[in-house]
Amino acid sequence: MKVFKFGGASIETVERALHVAQIIEQHQDEKLVVIVSAKGKTTNALEEIVRAYFNGDINLATTLFQALEKNHNDYAQELLGDEASAAIQKLKEFYTEIEWILAETPVRSFNYYYDQVVSMGELLSTTLIAAYLQKIGLSVKWLDVRDILKTDHNYRDANIHWEETEQHAHRHFDEAFLQHEIIITQGYIGCTDENHTVTLGREGSDYTAAVFANMLNAKSVTIWKDVPSLLNADPKQFPNTIAIPEITFHEVIEMAFYGAQVIHPKTIKPLFSKDIPLYVKCFLDPTLPGTIIHNTTKAIAYPPILVLKRKQILLQVTTKDYSFITENNLSNIYNLFASCKIKINLIQNAAISFVACIDSDLELLEELLTVLQKEYVVKRNEDLFLFTVRHYTEDILQEELKNRTVLLEQKTRQTIQMVVR
Repeated sequence: MKVFKFGGASIETVERALHVAQIIEQHQDEKLVVIVSAKGKTTNALEEIVRAYFNGDINLATTLFQALEKNHNDYAQELLGDEASAAIQKLKEFYTEIEWILAETPVRSFNYYYDQVVSMGELLSTTLIAAYLQKIGLSVKWLDVRDILKTDHNYRDANIHWEETEQHAHRHFDEAFLQHEIIITQGYIGCTDENHTVTLGREGSDYTAAVFANMLNAKSVTIWKDVPSLLNADPKQFPNTIAIPEITFHEVIEMAFYGAQVIHPKTIKPLFSKDIPLYVKCFLDPTLPGTIIHNTTKAIAYPPILVLKRKQILLQVTTKDYSFITENNLSNIYNLFASCKIKINLIQNAAISFVACIDSDLELLEELLTVLQKEYVVKRNEDLFLFTVRHYTEDILQEELKNRTVLLEQKTRQTIQMVVR
């Protein structure tokens, strides 16, 4: 059994969805678990809906929702033709879940409503893809991952209850595979013990694929993307990228830690622990070799690996009483960041100040500033970049930094990180 994961770009248009179906059809000689993300920009559209709703602008939320509903119904009609009505009827069940939310006044946290609404994207997309695969004669079973993947109540970044999820996974997948060759389900989302939907964090679909591969002892996981292979940099940010045909789990988890968006940071551990290889392949041209990520003891010569994170904020946190930033203050500051669900991308501390580079999430930042300013003086520098280079050379640094100003730098023998303007 193998696990395939297709991102939202792979089904953004009907033309691309047909291409995805061809890939799946070509691999129907063995059992497949196929995880499909929300199509195109659906997640962003759902985020706009939940923000408008939580801010009390019900008219805007309703208008945005109606546009999303029409978009998916039109997509279903184009994809399925005469057989679209049954799929649209199924989509209406998920539309109703959103309508129920929009009809009530918010009484819980934003993160709770975020997960209830944004999770619908994966449910809508998988319903459509499963319907098309069934239409072309493939043996397909659609599963609601919320019946399988059980988590805590940490909305927007839920932690999986591993043993319970593994029991559900074996029961549901084993039963489905008795009669079907292909299982379509969702990534990114799960369910609490109170039947509330949660999300695993952005890009959590990769993680879901790895979790199920681990639990079901899959032969491999393939993540299908719109790039020919894993590259040494994001081609949208750097024009001269280099393909990486082979890479170790250790190296790719370093890339993920520093912010590379190719592989989700949590994805590697479930695969590493069972030595399950991960392939990155191009859905636009499946004949390309792609990249294999696996355990190997042989030395691999890597090119410089570049990671540029945009929309960064540099916070300087200073003690009001000029007390040192030592263990007690550090522990307190870390706990405040963690309580606000803010990940620190780079840190540096001096005698009485603590500097942290974080993502620019205004909703989370306001909460953080509120709690920090009760005990500390906080200054911030916005609209920055975090630039990381693994296996750096002086030539590559000179080339990439010639038009940038470095505000903060940390350097080891293999890695250099810089906050730049």
